[in-house]
Amino acid sequence: MKTIAEQIADLEATRAAKSARMQAVMQVTLDEGRSTDTAEAEEFDTLVAEVKTIDADLARLRTLEAINVARAAPVEGATSRAGAAARLPVVARHAPKLEPGIEFARYVMCRFAAGWNPEMAFRLAERHYPDNERLVRTLRAQADGLDLAMIMKVAVEAGTSLHPTWAGPLVDYQNFAGDFIEFMRPQTVIGQFGVGNVPSLNQVPFNVRIGGQTSDGDAWWVGEGAPKPLTKFDFAAVELRWSKIATIAVLTNETIRFSSPSAERLVRDGLAAAVIKRMDIDFVDPAKAEVTNISPASILNGATAIPSSGSDADAIRADIMALWAPFLAAGNPPRSAVYLMNSSTALALSMMMNPLGQAEFPGITMNGGTFGGIPTVVSDYIPGGSAGGIVALVNAKDIYLADDGQVTIDASREASLQMTDTPTNNSATANGQSLVSMFQTNSTAFLAERFVNWKRRRPVSVTYLTGVGWGQ
Repeated sequence: MKTIAEQIADLEATRAAKSARMQAVMQVTLDEGRSTDTAEAEEFDTLVAEVKTIDADLARLRTLEAINVARAAPVEGATSRAGAAARLPVVARHAPKLEPGIEFARYVMCRFAAGWNPEMAFRLAERHYPDNERLVRTLRAQADGLDLAMIMKVAVEAGTSLHPTWAGPLVDYQNFAGDFIEFMRPQTVIGQFGVGNVPSLNQVPFNVRIGGQTSDGDAWWVGEGAPKPLTKFDFAAVELRWSKIATIAVLTNETIRFSSPSAERLVRDGLAAAVIKRMDIDFVDPAKAEVTNISPASILNGATAIPSSGSDADAIRADIMALWAPFLAAGNPPRSAVYLMNSSTALALSMMMNPLGQAEFPGITMNGGTFGGIPTVVSDYIPGGSAGGIVALVNAKDIYLADDGQVTIDASREASLQMTDTPTNNSATANGQSLVSMFQTNSTAFLAERFVNWKRRRPVSVTYLTGVGWGQ
């Protein structure tokens, strides 16, 4: 926080700058021998009002400064050395600002390195991350018996965020767990909606029945004495039940040690990657159908598919026209439209040049941007590649999204895993498979779970191109 003298100096500098601008505005009219125009008059009057406000603030600060001088007490100290020490400023200790998700990764590393022992996890955090006060405070509270799982099971007195050991650490945990979500969210397709100029998806709660209109009505001109026609609306009810994504990632215990900041990033990135891939693939894969009470259908499943007509600029423009035709015919508003495409497709578009050497499609980059003025979301997990890509046109407001905004992390050093992304060792059928022991291989298995669900309001909310090989 700045001192009163520093604030006074800042305000005086600001006042001088505004006064100089007032002089410059009027000097232009004097040099040109004319009256001020509307814009100049508005700017000058605004500056006058701002200078008056600054003058009033300066008067208040100078009064406060005089009061503080009158109340100043002599420095205590029996000796000259003690007096000099008393005059030294108190230096506040500030922890460096961490990258998004790093604090959560530190929490995970401490808990796992401690074998999930709260006391040991606290000691590890205290030793390795002494400047990370929120992390140390949370683990200290858990070491004192405030485990997060316990809060869900034991009946205790009500807690508040102001309590030093009860609910305060819970708020801290939610803060840096939420920070991990904020790190992960921009890397997912659904996380890029509602950011910048990209329209938001339609956020809804879990397990709530939502009625929605699926068709438009009509109105007519009616002559005098003529009967008025009737119209009708079609409605449907949607309910997004609990649905979770769960993935297991394995890291060696050597990686999880506190050797360098790169280890923290590796743990953070590994935890995020455990969820991102499945979310993005199933959100846009046309073949992904709904599995009742398990997983949602892709927003492209059952939507209108249009074959791409070619890869050059003229063919791309023809593809876009074909993509928009059913989208607009269904009454989707262009202002809530978003393109979805693979990052390699976006890169190819950004590299295309017209005969004059100018960008054929300015605004698009491998990271997204705009394509023809429409916001574009990219992902490495949207199908791409030569003649095999997908480009989708989505009405964002017609996509329901239920998301609890948290990732649940668990881990084990003793588990034995079938090291494949298509495991078959079902406990109900008990068929024998080759397993890898985490204990024997000095590894840790991370289980990441996220509750999320989505649903398209109507089939015509989305259209997409197939076989896209633009610019290739």
